[in-house]
Formats: sequence, structure tokens, C-alpha cells
Amino acid sequence: MNTQKMIAVYCASSTQIDNQYFTDARRLGQLMAAQGVTLLNGAGNMGLMAESANGCLENGGKAIGIIPTFMIREGWCHDGMTQIIETADMHERQAKMAEMSDAGIVLPGGCGTFAELMELITWKQLGLYLKPIILLNTCGYFDSLLNTLHQAISQNFMRPVHADIWRVAPTPEEALKMALETPLWDTSIRRFAKI
Repeated sequence: MNTQKMIAVYCASSTQIDNQYFTDARRLGQLMAAQGVTLLNGAGNMGLMAESANGCLENGGKAIGIIPTFMIREGWCHDGMTQIIETADMHERQAKMAEMSDAGIVLPGGCGTFAELMELITWKQLGLYLKPIILLNTCGYFDSLLNTLHQAISQNFMRPVHADIWRVAPTPEEALKMALETPLWDTSIRRFAKI
């Protein structure tokens, strides 16, 4: 296994969610540590962000957090990360996470997680981001969103080829495997960005 890989994990900071989400987040972090994959996230000290990072760190792995200055001032920063990278704002944070990582695994989350996912999908559709995007579909969380994306395809807001932009995994094991094995997106697909 390539020990130099770094995977961005996008997920919720909420603590008021079903325990299965925490179980899968922690398991993903544990698996990344076991395979020598560095976890990259938003450095939050609550919810699935903290759970995935702790699962990685407690098993000897590395976890790098990228967080805007205002979140540090609010006291939202995880103080146990291997490394913290401070950014001016949310836009810089998202750009750095995409740039530094070799793939993205998206766990359940709220509006912030959805915004990050949609930006990655848009960048990939335009050929600006070529890396794997994996949805860890714990408890079928993304089913409705996937139906919406497929509706966009069926009604010609996107092309059928764009359904290959993301992959869906039911377990942390499969999500990490897909993130490590899915080939890079072909920039020639950019010609299909416009319908």
C-alpha cells in the first residue's frame, strides 16, 4: 500500500446524530491509520470530524487539519491533530483540502458538507479536480441526494457520463478501497461539461 497517500474526509461537526455515523467515522480513521494513509479534514473538535481524526490518531496515524482563523478563535479547533494549517477563510480551506489530498471521502453531514461535495463534483465535471470522490453512505444517508443527482442527469441538466464523477460505498472498508483504487478522472471529459 502506498504510505504517502493523503485523503480528505468531509463530514459533520454535529453531535446530535445516530451512533452508527460515529462508528463508521471512527472506523474509517482506524483503517486509514492501519494502511498508512494520512487523514486530512477541517480540524473540527466535535462530531464526525473529531471522531474520524481520533480513530486515526489513536491508532498511530497522522491527521492534518485545515481550518479558518475565525473557527480557531471560536474554539472549534481539534487540539490533538498532527498538524494544523490555518486559512483566511472557508474558500481557502476547501481549495487547500482539494489540492493537498489524493482523494475525498464524504461522510454524512449538513449544509457545509453538502457545499464541499457539490463544489468537488462541479470542479470534477469541469476537469479542474481529477481525484476520486467517494460517498460513504452510512444508513443510506445520501440516497435522496443521489436520486436528485440522477434526476439532474435524466432531465439533461447533466450528462450520463457525469454519474461516474462519484462512487458510493456502504462501508468504511469499501470507501477507503475505492478512494485508493479509483483512477483519476480524464480531463477530456471536460468537453461534456456543457449540455
